[in-house]
Amino acid sequence: MNQLLVKTYVAGAAVGHRMLVKFGASDGEVIPAAAATDAVIGVTDCPGGAALGKRVDVVRLGLTEAVFGGTVARGAYVTADANGAAVAAAPAAGTNNGVVGRAEVSAVAGDIALVLIMPGQIQG
Repeated sequence: MNQLLVKTYVAGAAVGHRMLVKFGASDGEVIPAAAATDAVIGVTDCPGGAALGKRVDVVRLGLTEAVFGGTVARGAYVTADANGAAVAAAPAAGTNNGVVGRAEVSAVAGDIALVLIMPGQIQG
């Protein structure tokens, strides 16, 4: 994979491997993303996950694998579901979704697949 930017943070809650995260309550802290409206910042790279207070690497830019929680077509924008898994961003009219990037391949729930990480926001 081509991970261009990986940053180490402290887990503000337990986080799993290849899951989407957002900033936590304190500087230098991340927590699992849990909604399409969250400002997702990246995908964890921590085999075995990280417990509260432990260090966790987060891919902030580039290609990495993520756990998918639903059907996503290649090229679609990806956001977080309630469990921090990657799902297709589909904001309603006038609603914003935080996105972590775009799916490189089509995927279904339970797949581990490539995502081009480029955090941002889209509006329906």
